[in-house]
Amino acid sequence: MTRATDSVRWTIEDLDLLSANEWIRYEIIDGELFVSRSPHRLHQQICVKIARVLDAWSENSGKGETIFSPGIIFSEADNVVPDLVWVSSERLAKIEDESGHLNGAPELIIEVLSSGSENKRRDKQAKLKLYSDRGVIEYWIVDRFVKQVEIYRRARAKLVLVATLLETNVIDSPILPGFSCSLSRFFP
Repeated sequence: MTRATDSVRWTIEDLDLLSANEWIRYEIIDGELFVSRSPHRLHQQICVKIARVLDAWSENSGKGETIFSPGIIFSEADNVVPDLVWVSSERLAKIEDESGHLNGAPELIIEVLSSGSENKRRDKQAKLKLYSDRGVIEYWIVDRFVKQVEIYRRARAKLVLVATLLETNVIDSPILPGFSCSLSRFFP
């Protein structure tokens, strides 16, 4: 992963100037460009396992949708691609544009950490701040290396850490009524 210099402020229009490559992900957070390669196979496996569980709950409850790697365009200087989101049907109708991108905050965003200090800084600092500022209700940071999930929930207008769960714990959420899952199902 590389990071743009502090003197350059990137916008969504600048992305059109970069070469298109399905194996490279470009994200802009507060005008800073983040470039990353396609994630490790285990990273993707974990995303699929989480999506499978959330999607089954969504289909049974009829309350919303699980979306894999959606583009979220919060502004010209904030354009991200989280690993997974869950969004209620009501909110999705308000925040999805005609291109299928989201232009507002889904209720739940899930990021699976990749190796490297820049990847961790992006997910645990830059994205946490962005998601907090943009109104995300809940944010899960999944650490595949130690098999744990940090759960941040909105309190007093910002996301705060409320729990760190281990592989042996069960995860649930007030925004997903009736959802409950052993974290062991998230990890291969």
